[in-house]
This record gives sequence, C-alpha cells and structure tokens, in this order.
Amino acid sequence: MSLDTVRQFFSRYAPDIEVIVTEESSATVALAAAAHGVEPVQIAKTIGVQAGPTAVLVVMAGTARLDNRKFRDHFGAKPRMLGGEDVTQLTGHPVGGVCPFGLISDVPVFCDASLRVVPEVIPAAGAANSAVRISPERMAELSNAKWIDVCQTA
Repeated sequence: MSLDTVRQFFSRYAPDIEVIVTEESSATVALAAAAHGVEPVQIAKTIGVQAGPTAVLVVMAGTARLDNRKFRDHFGAKPRMLGGEDVTQLTGHPVGGVCPFGLISDVPVFCDASLRVVPEVIPAAGAANSAVRISPERMAELSNAKWIDVCQTA
C-alpha cells in the first residue's frame, strides 16, 4: 500500500518522475547503492527523529550521520531516533522504504545540506525495493522540506 501511495503522489505532483522497483532489496544504503549502480553518497536516506515534543523526518546523504550538537543547536533538543514502528505509524512507509513522499501525516520534513554534493539523489519510494531518481532541490520542493545543516559527512 505504501508503494501505491508514493506512486499516486508522483502521478499527481510529478508525473515525469518514474518510481523504480528492483528485484533486489534497497533497504539499506549499501544495498540501495548496489541496486542502482551509484555511490552511497547518492542515496538519500530518510530517518525519523524526535526533536523535543515534535517528530521530524530528516533526509540526508547516505554517507552522512546526524551531528548531535548541530541538531541540538537547530532544534533546541537532543535527537532521539524513532523506532521502526513509530516511523511507520508516522509516515505510512515500512522501514527500508521510508521517504518524504506520500506521507500519511503532516510530519515536518528537513533536507540536510549533505544532499547538495551531488546533482541527483536516490531516495526510497515506499517499499524496501523501490526508489526514484531526483535532484535534491526538487525532492525538497516536492516534500515541502526546509534545508538545514545537522549532519556530519564522511
């Protein structure tokens, strides 16, 4: 159902973007990079984080990781990773397919500056074997995301 929700999202808001479904799993950065023949930095991973009383989604480069200090400076709270069940309830997407598209709630979405190092990124698309190819700027625009800098890059 989540893959269908994402397909409906793109059909409505960006019909030029194709949802790619692979036979191989792309549930992790390494698997996604292998499945799509790209470097891990091009994978756009989406994580659910509790920022004080608010849950948010942060989309970042596959090689990046949250910087606790930067996150606390931006959000005023220490980050706490959400569990898989919480993320699924918040987004409607299963772990491995979490993305900023076709969400079932109005969760705030943030894109980290680490995404801007490549012209095209590959975020999941609602299933552990689906994705899209999109520019970081268009991804942020379609998901109504705000740009922030809360990650460390490798």
